[in-house]
Formats: sequence, structure tokens, C-alpha cells
Amino acid sequence: MFLLVRLLLLVAVMTGLAACNGAPPPPAFKGTDISGASFGQPFTLTGHDGKRHALDEFRGKVVALFFGYTHCPDVCPTTMLEFAQVAKQLGADGERLQVLFVSVDPQRDTPAVLAGYVPHFDRRFLGLTGSEAEIAAVSRQFKIIAQRQPAAGGGYTVDHSAGSYLFDRDGKLRVYLPYATPAGDIAHDVKALLG
Repeated sequence: MFLLVRLLLLVAVMTGLAACNGAPPPPAFKGTDISGASFGQPFTLTGHDGKRHALDEFRGKVVALFFGYTHCPDVCPTTMLEFAQVAKQLGADGERLQVLFVSVDPQRDTPAVLAGYVPHFDRRFLGLTGSEAEIAAVSRQFKIIAQRQPAAGGGYTVDHSAGSYLFDRDGKLRVYLPYATPAGDIAHDVKALLG
């Protein structure tokens, strides 16, 4: 009996010491925690303002990265509206969120076309495009699949991955958000990353 009490006391002390190591617990995200992921390298593309923008230039902000296209009938505008709601929910902290919309349809989504689409959701959001090769390379880096599908009348749509990513203020990839994640859950994760 005395040995059992000593063993339980030892376990309690060790557990207490482990809890007092000074490291804060990692944030509990509503999305999928992908901290430490080996994919999603830095990139540079052309913004809807006509300037080249690197992912690294947004350090100090939480970055939400979404791949879509302006002719998208449903997923893209829905996701962009969700991010607009998130920015509103954050209040003043909305200034510390940078939403990046990367076009998977660079043939049609020129900077001018993106300029007429992306700021419609929020003036702070930035549309990005580039050459076919640049977009293909960035899409591969983030495991995005995008395939053109013929549409009636000779046009096309683009079937594409619909999730989004969140980067922390240090530019590290941290959270994957599946399509249709509620704005409140996204805002929760952004706040966690803002600290």
C-alpha cells in the first residue's frame, strides 16, 4: 500500500512538472491544424493593382489564402463572402487579416478583371494572378487541383479544390479550412493566430 501511494505521488509530481514547463498550450483551431506542414512555399504573383506581391510581404498579419476564379458560379463568391464576414466580425483586428485570392484561371483573370471582382467583397482583399506556369507552380505547392471543363456555348468552367489556408503572423502555414467553414469558426482561428 505504501509503495502504491509513493508511485501515485511520483506520477502526480511528474505531471505537475510537465504542466509547468512554461510553454503555452497550442491554440485549439476549428479548422485542421497543419502546423509544420512541409508544403506551401513562399511565392510571388501579380496583384490586381498591377504590382508583384510576395507572400512574405504580409508578415505581421494573418493571411487567408484561397484559390478560385472570377467566373466561378458558387464556391468562390460564397467563400469570399465568408471572408468578408470574418473581417467584419474581427472589428479593428480585421486590419490584421490579409485575404489573398489566387486565380486558377489566369487566361481570363487578368489584373484588371480581378480588380473588378476581389475588392467588391472587401477593399483590403487582394487578387493575384500570373502566367499559366506561375499559377500551376503555386497550385502544386499548395496541393490545389484545377481542371478546365467545357461548358455550353464554347466556354469553360474550372473544377478546383475549394479549401483555404491560414498563415500566422510569422508567415507559417498553420490551418486548413475546408469549404463551407462558418465565418465564426474562421474568425475564431484568425483570433487564435493573432494571439
